[in-house]
Amino acid sequence: MQKLQPIMLVGTGSDVGKSWITTGICRWLKQKGYNPAPFKAQNMSLNSFSTPDNLEIGRAQAVQAEACGIPPTVEMNPILLKPSSVNKSQIILHGKPIGNQTAKEYFLGDDKKHLFEEAKKSFKQLASKHNPIVMEGAGSISELNLKHRDIVNMRMAAAANACVYLVADIDKGGVFGSVYGTIELLEDWERKLVKGIIINKFRGDPSLFVDGKKKLEELTGIPILGVLPYATDIIIEEEDSVALNRRATTAKENKLNIAVVRLHYMSNYTDFQVLEQEPLINLYFTRNSSEINKADIIIIPGTKNTIEDLIALKKDGLDTIIKEQYKHIPVIGICGGYQMLGKTVKDPFSVESNVKSEEGLGLFQIDTTLSKTKQTVQRNFQFKDFKEVCIGYEIHMGETTVPKNNHLNIINGKEEGYFDGNKSWGTYLHGIFDNQNVVTELLHLKFPDATAINYKEFKAQQFDKLADWIDENLDMEAILKNSAQEC
Repeated sequence: MQKLQPIMLVGTGSDVGKSWITTGICRWLKQKGYNPAPFKAQNMSLNSFSTPDNLEIGRAQAVQAEACGIPPTVEMNPILLKPSSVNKSQIILHGKPIGNQTAKEYFLGDDKKHLFEEAKKSFKQLASKHNPIVMEGAGSISELNLKHRDIVNMRMAAAANACVYLVADIDKGGVFGSVYGTIELLEDWERKLVKGIIINKFRGDPSLFVDGKKKLEELTGIPILGVLPYATDIIIEEEDSVALNRRATTAKENKLNIAVVRLHYMSNYTDFQVLEQEPLINLYFTRNSSEINKADIIIIPGTKNTIEDLIALKKDGLDTIIKEQYKHIPVIGICGGYQMLGKTVKDPFSVESNVKSEEGLGLFQIDTTLSKTKQTVQRNFQFKDFKEVCIGYEIHMGETTVPKNNHLNIINGKEEGYFDGNKSWGTYLHGIFDNQNVVTELLHLKFPDATAINYKEFKAQQFDKLADWIDENLDMEAILKNSAQEC
């Protein structure tokens, strides 16, 4: 295939659909015979993934790699920021934690120069193996107070010699101001990199926007290459915290109601998106005590700050409700949620909190000590007594002691997780619900004849639908033509 310059999607703001469009273009290129790969220099997210070589990247880049039909690698997201308190984040460089910094230290310090050089190295390594690279920016490209330290948007575009496409969300309103204002605030060298505008999330008849399209092109001097309809029938994992606010928050009748306790520092909530695709399941996120009491199953999810979230549960009285519900229904803990269900959580090195030790909910006969070393690894395992091989991944900084023969899973002959012998269990394995037999067992609690969907097949179908959406609504011919030249 012809060598193409990188294609880069940037935005007028956050949650405009950059990740979606990046994923769709990746799949479209794969279908056309290219060997694409995603790249995002810096991501801020509490949803992450373990690569096959046991390194940590943002979940969105792992999803995009899956759309490309390739394994995720750390070069796809060299810098990951994971918020661990109100103003502090853990910094992951090349898949490994290198420390914690406040937002002020990170965005105003001199470390960004070093990180930018590392990001450029990762890009070059990725570009030597794949054609083309489909890049994604972060937030708005016109944050004037931060752009001189930018390492993910236009400076990265220039370093990669990328053809840039500005994505705007018309559903938010004010699309003319956001597009025109964004472009006007760019410097000349930045504006030259922008080859097209993409209007996303359009509802209704696109012919009604013909005049608007013409006016925007006249104002900016940049062609609009697509007016993408608001797609409600395509399901792709969303990692942005803004997307979490669109999730269900209440129980429903005649469904298997699964309540995910919404923690303040909840991480990897993408673990539960598979459950949202089951027609017999109503998955909802809540801290409301009456809604938790309506649940058939309670899940305590992962967290970037186990002790602080555990203290907050107690402060809000949710610990009492969970303990009472445990007598009647399954309570499941994933990663940090698993740690909370035990007797104690200790943090002797202040890895996550200044609180050295906190009493857990005491439902599981386990004890956890947080350590300085992060465990990041993909796993094949057997769930309970099922013979099928399941897949998942671990990302945690704790070691948990479990009584003999109380395990949930077997990994290479070793015991993992905790099963109380009744209905409740906990595990460090993210992605456990992606396995059909695990979800089928949950369904049998209320629907004994039900069988869960094959989530791997479901995701492949959604990627193909997304590629069709791109093909029908975005001028990929113009995008390829631009990338065939020097951008």
